[in-house]
Amino acid sequence: MAVQLQCNNTSNPLCDEEGSGQLAVILIPSLLALSTAMVVSLILWSFLYKRSKCRETTACAQSRTGQEALSFSTVSGTLFPGQEALGSWEIPDHCVLEKVEFLRLGRYGPVCKGLLRRHGISVAVLIKTLRDCSNQQEAKEFVALAHFYATVCKHENLVQILYCQTQRVPMYMVLEAYSPGNLLHFLWSLRNEESGMLNDLQPFSEKSVYFVARQIVSGLDYLLSEHRLIHGNVAARNILIGPGLSVKVSGLDVAFETRQRGKAVKQLAAKVPLKWQAPERIMRRSMTDRSDVWSFGILLYELITLGSPPYPDLEPLDVFPQLQKAYRMKRPPDCGVPLYDLMKYCWMWNFKDRPVFSTVVKLLESYAYLAETKPLRAMDHMDVSEYEKKAGLSPLTSD
Repeated sequence: MAVQLQCNNTSNPLCDEEGSGQLAVILIPSLLALSTAMVVSLILWSFLYKRSKCRETTACAQSRTGQEALSFSTVSGTLFPGQEALGSWEIPDHCVLEKVEFLRLGRYGPVCKGLLRRHGISVAVLIKTLRDCSNQQEAKEFVALAHFYATVCKHENLVQILYCQTQRVPMYMVLEAYSPGNLLHFLWSLRNEESGMLNDLQPFSEKSVYFVARQIVSGLDYLLSEHRLIHGNVAARNILIGPGLSVKVSGLDVAFETRQRGKAVKQLAAKVPLKWQAPERIMRRSMTDRSDVWSFGILLYELITLGSPPYPDLEPLDVFPQLQKAYRMKRPPDCGVPLYDLMKYCWMWNFKDRPVFSTVVKLLESYAYLAETKPLRAMDHMDVSEYEKKAGLSPLTSD
């Protein structure tokens, strides 16, 4: 006959033993599960913390000023191709960077503005830095970019490097800065001037457009003729303008990547807004110098309209179907027939029918005497958000 124990008496030793056993069966697995969960949580927290710290290093540049904004380090102790050749460009001890302020995040790290003081004279500069947490490949590309500026950008109409620091951390490049600076923003500022005058004596006129355009083409022609390079992103937002309407072509990322890879890569077209692309680029065919000529025609439109978005009545995705139907933008107000004819020449569907840069230079020189000298005018102020939407830029960026 089976005997069943009823453990109602807590003082019974048998009851104590059985109750403890039941409690152990419950507690031990629970404690094991809890400890396992804690270990997994600690490992996961450690991983996420380290990753967030790497991201915070980049973001914290926005709140830093002065020399602290340059405290971004990278892989050290490694010699990259082109690094030895940059020895003569390494910033000397007597040069000091002052009043450094964060501008934006660039491809490789924070981009800052500041002053370079040398021999008691301070000049405005742009500083491109390499972010912390960069790997060896990114550091290698950054050194290659500095070498690109040092060897390629030697024309008066290309933005030039002044110094760099690549042989120790933090790594950065010091580029010349121009004031007022971004050409597109400068054109917009003229819309705010009732008279359209640059100063009391000089208006920004159609003749000014010829003067600015010729400098841009000279820089592009130098890239092609001397280095067999295509700019790949010709637009007003990638041009710097300085005193006396002097011009520097910037925004050379596509040209740099083309040089690195040895050819004009089709995928690079994705980095350029559709409204500035030649038909062959929209179709992801090979990019040529005549593709830049098409984009230059769009830039002429930007100049003569004081920074209006191209194809203002079309959505970006509607441009190509219209171009296939032989649609071209109409002649803007204040645009003379010779300048408009040059635009249409740049917008020939077949790239072989477009002029080469050297021909564009000659046409600008020969037509300049026909240009009007009255100030250009725009009917309204520029709403940047509306511009970005119409132009297909989000967000509006420049080099």
